[in-house]
Amino acid sequence: MTERELGILATKARLLLFQAIYRAQSGHPGGSLSCVDALTVLYFDEMRVDPQNPQWPDRDRFVLSKGHSAPALYAILALKGYFPEEDLKLLRSIRAHMSGHPDMRYVAGVDMSTGSLGQGISAAVGMALAAGVTGRNYRSYCIMGDGELDEGQAWEAFMSAAKWKLSNLCVLVDVNGLQIDGRTDDVMPTAPLDEKFRAFQWNVIDADGHDFESLRAALKAARACTDRPSVVLMRTVKGRGISYMEKNASWHGKAPNDEQYKLALSELRAHLAGLEGE
Repeated sequence: MTERELGILATKARLLLFQAIYRAQSGHPGGSLSCVDALTVLYFDEMRVDPQNPQWPDRDRFVLSKGHSAPALYAILALKGYFPEEDLKLLRSIRAHMSGHPDMRYVAGVDMSTGSLGQGISAAVGMALAAGVTGRNYRSYCIMGDGELDEGQAWEAFMSAAKWKLSNLCVLVDVNGLQIDGRTDDVMPTAPLDEKFRAFQWNVIDADGHDFESLRAALKAARACTDRPSVVLMRTVKGRGISYMEKNASWHGKAPNDEQYKLALSELRAHLAGLEGE
């Protein structure tokens, strides 16, 4: 797909997830908005999946380890054709199956139920290992938050992946520098991430998490690595696409009021109109 086509899809996804959070008056907009571009590239350009056959044994697997960003994943899955966009209107509703975190039992296209930070990456490692055990050639992808790297279980999973030389595993870390309590550097510094992952015997790739060509190049480099797992350190902006949310930790987990909702819609719709008019 062209960068313009990917940009249109990503902007539509931002609109869908933001509308869903507003209707629910609950959710996590900041981290959802920061990982939308990566999800767009994964589902529309990188991964081998079939929305008509969600359980296809040879599909590539995806785990959203930072499960609170489910609105972004749901929006992308809807645009990909796994289920109608109308389903998003019932995000976090007791009347529907769209939970606030991904649920593999009820949402088509979700490969792993997540929510407790640090646990999703363990599942992604298991999926990658299972591919070799069962003789299949699918790849395993996982998006994590940089705040999530505070969890010790994540580093145990990284060690396991390196031990088994899981070259079919690619982790994308959403490095936006913020988490629920503020700056990651203040809560629990994890820098330098590149040196730490290299010490754990990972193939380290840097990327601009809002540049489609940069993301595509990073994923291509990950596929080319055949002797170890790969991690893409994506430089992103929390709240990307909505001016008053960008780089603002207070928007980690709250819904907008009516005035904020209207302003965000106007910004996103203007951006979409610009892309569609090119």
